[in-house]
Amino acid sequence: MNCVKCKSKVCRTNEQCKTLSVDTVQSLEEYHKPENQQIVNAAAQLVDDGRAGTLSRLQEIIEFSKLMNYSKLGIAYCYAMENEALLVAEIIRDSGLKINTVSCTCGGLSQDKINLESEIQNVSCNPITQASQLNIDKTEFVITMGLCLGHDILFQKYIQAPNTVLIVKDRVNNHNPLNEIIKINKNERNKILRF
Repeated sequence: MNCVKCKSKVCRTNEQCKTLSVDTVQSLEEYHKPENQQIVNAAAQLVDDGRAGTLSRLQEIIEFSKLMNYSKLGIAYCYAMENEALLVAEIIRDSGLKINTVSCTCGGLSQDKINLESEIQNVSCNPITQASQLNIDKTEFVITMGLCLGHDILFQKYIQAPNTVLIVKDRVNNHNPLNEIIKINKNERNKILRF
């Protein structure tokens, strides 16, 4: 499939395109499972009836958590965003929800112990332990803030609770990769490819 190159966009008119390989009957069966219906309904309450664009991402997270009856949230954050994680945790706590926070450096393991090809003995990010701690804490919903690419993949692989991203790490674009994408023209596209 290559949806961005599609000219007809029939999927936006409740019609299935001919290049789709997925059996949508199976997808509907998955959507109709009670645990998925709860998420679908909570998401719909945040988007439908003209609500899209009226809440910030943080407000959506708080409201979604309440709609899902989550009471214990977790934040997995990069140590470089500790001040921001503290502020987000305070806002969530003030909204009446419980919150646990786990830094990427939890466990204090050195890079050479985690990465068998490294000789660096500085403290390493430790996303597997980060996820494991939040699992032990029995968090019901987890927010990630600024986990490095790769570390976020391992975190998502090991976390058991549903999770969402509040802040994606992009040091060049002040953690907003959309800034770069919006301003890309042909010259800048070539610049991106020559890193």
